Amino acid sequence: MTFCSLEGKRALVTGGSRGIGRAVALELGRAGADVVVGYRTEAAEAEAVASEIGGRAVQADVSDPEQAKALVGEAGDIEVLVNNAGTTRDGVLARMLDDDWRTVLETNLSSTFYTCRAVARGMMKRRAGAIVNVSSIVGVHGNWGQTNYAASKAGIIGFTKSLARELGSRGVRANVVAPGYVKSALTDAIPDEARETMLANTPLGRLGDPENVAAAVRFLVSDEASFVTGEVLLVDGGLGM
Repeated sequence: MTFCSLEGKRALVTGGSRGIGRAVALELGRAGADVVVGYRTEAAEAEAVASEIGGRAVQADVSDPEQAKALVGEAGDIEVLVNNAGTTRDGVLARMLDDDWRTVLETNLSSTFYTCRAVARGMMKRRAGAIVNVSSIVGVHGNWGQTNYAASKAGIIGFTKSLARELGSRGVRANVVAPGYVKSALTDAIPDEARETMLANTPLGRLGDPENVAAAVRFLVSDEASFVTGEVLLVDGGLGM
């Protein structure tokens, strides 16, 4: 038996077209899962990911409750759900627009609620299922200029812990991964001085790779983690200690 095998399981990954979501979809596919790659706008990228692992790409804006429900319905009997869809609209609180607040909360937090609600009954009925919601180190410690993002990511943690308590008696697990600074288009644009400060605060002294987060997700949704629920796994190079 392969460690952390997902053979015979169907997984849905939201925000699966690029970055951490892409790495997660590919990792779960390599583990044997039948993966549905959820995406909002990056059709070509999502199709490429799905093609690489023999999965399917399905378009949906999961910040809309009806579209989130339809995505879950299109995916079928889901045994693994990974909520990775997210966005940022950074700015200091005093100048933050209402739309920037609402967009980040709806995309990051409300979408997690919508998809989890949509899969809950099926997982409870089958008395099996694993959910991983992607938060952030910012949701644990906060960050300047990211009150909206921090609120959404902290909300995911509280939401998931409550969900784990509700679903545990039915054999359904819910956990969180909270990445630190991971290589992405966003971190590529960080000025050198800010990057040096960021790395100085990270004990391992480097950025993470999306694959590091994907490996943690694979473990949490596998049977090897069958006694793990309600946990927050920091994948951050020690930044959050």
